[in-house]
Amino acid sequence: MKRTTLSLIAGATALAAVTGFASLTTPDGPAAPEAKAATRLPVQRAGLVCPVPSTSEVAETLYTSYTPPSTIAGTGTGTGMGTGSGAAKGGGSGKTEQPTAQLRPAVNTTTSGGTAKGGKKAKAPKAPATVTAPGKPVTAEADGSAAPALTGAATGTLAPGWTVQQTTVVPAGGARGLLGLGCGAPDTDFWFPAASTAKERQDYVHLTNPDDTAAVVDIELYGPEGALKSQFTEGIPVPARSTVPVLLPTLTGEAAQQDVTVHVSTRSGRIGAAIAAADEKLGSDWLPAAADPASSVVLPGIPGDATSVRLVAFVPGDDDADLKVQLATTSGTIVPAGTDTLHVKSGMTAFVDLPGLTRGSAGSLLLTPSDPKKPTPVVAALRVVRGKGADTEIAFLPATAPVVARATVADNRAKGSTLSLTAPGAAAQVKITASAGSGGGTPVSRTVTVKAGTTQAITDLVPEGLKGSYALTVEPVSGGKVYASRTLALPLDGTPMFTIQTFVDDRGTVEVPAARQDLGVLD
Repeated sequence: MKRTTLSLIAGATALAAVTGFASLTTPDGPAAPEAKAATRLPVQRAGLVCPVPSTSEVAETLYTSYTPPSTIAGTGTGTGMGTGSGAAKGGGSGKTEQPTAQLRPAVNTTTSGGTAKGGKKAKAPKAPATVTAPGKPVTAEADGSAAPALTGAATGTLAPGWTVQQTTVVPAGGARGLLGLGCGAPDTDFWFPAASTAKERQDYVHLTNPDDTAAVVDIELYGPEGALKSQFTEGIPVPARSTVPVLLPTLTGEAAQQDVTVHVSTRSGRIGAAIAAADEKLGSDWLPAAADPASSVVLPGIPGDATSVRLVAFVPGDDDADLKVQLATTSGTIVPAGTDTLHVKSGMTAFVDLPGLTRGSAGSLLLTPSDPKKPTPVVAALRVVRGKGADTEIAFLPATAPVVARATVADNRAKGSTLSLTAPGAAAQVKITASAGSGGGTPVSRTVTVKAGTTQAITDLVPEGLKGSYALTVEPVSGGKVYASRTLALPLDGTPMFTIQTFVDDRGTVEVPAARQDLGVLD
């Protein structure tokens, strides 16, 4: 009877985990207590991957590591919950491990598609960017071409919302530019619209493996006429704790393509993936992965002074997509002149130039189905150019998902940072927090209302007494969905260097089913 009772209770608990509730009458007693509804608890471990920042000898890289203060009860260790890669330790000894948040060099940087043998020896930054407490950014510098890829994790109270920003200035040469990237969580599937195999572009996809076992990666390239043939894109090995940069044109023998969509997926293991794009005329920046395919996508925060904007879209599925193109401006939603729709054929990369798009004020591009009854998932990204003639700079803005609970972008400066918020549907209230500075300062917060169908640009939220750089955190309060990005502008010798990072929800909590068991029935 005791074993039967335990089995029934376990079954009810499992049902509660799926449905959120369950009740049980035991064979010889009253009903067991109903399971509690699922609750959200802070994660106890978060992992990130940063690619090799640059191959330029004159590159200057700043890493900024930050964990926002938590407003969730129970952020201490001991919940036993995490992101799948670990949990708080301590067991029955009553001891709790000290929380950590640190990145370490990958073992080796290997040549394109190669193995770790003969790779460049990794040299760590001058000092690791180690966060010791939530609420204050920590920075580290790494100069030159020997800076390695980094992998690492945050645990305990430092895990929820942990973010690392990698910012590199290359003042001269073919890779000239300001390259910014939010270091990403390892995953198994990535889409990169707006890549290129053109002669004037040098696009490397960086594959970084943070784990102790090797990963095997496939890369697919799609141009305007469909898939690009290649015999080198399947089964690329990425050794344990190593990084492999792959030059895109080497993967195909077909003619150079100005606009290409890259699909990176793993057969085994997990990786971090990002594309370093360098244009010999326009500059360079990182192309991050776009949000997962969706029938409606948002590309928030196009700079008001953009001189060239190109939209690149791709349909992964079997059906073509007909998209309505709109721009959410500071005053409302409009249709860009000359481009109200875009047809995207299945399996083919589509692109369109949007001249004079923003006309002096920040905006956000909205793509929705022309026929709401025929939604087709797409991926999309923008190539954005500022400046003219020889003084130009390039950046990329991928489609992003809405901020659900909280998102952070680190490494903001007293001058040059612009936060763009857009609410394409209903109006939304958003809390924005500027953290303390890496060298000192007092955090400040503000709650703003973003009107429906508009984009709001904020440049004046800076910590009091700021020293160093700071982080911006966005938290929706009420209303519709909110999308956000940060533009960092650092002009250099007449070149309007800039980079754009989207706000990606930090997934600082995990839903945990709670169930109560009356073990007294075993007596």
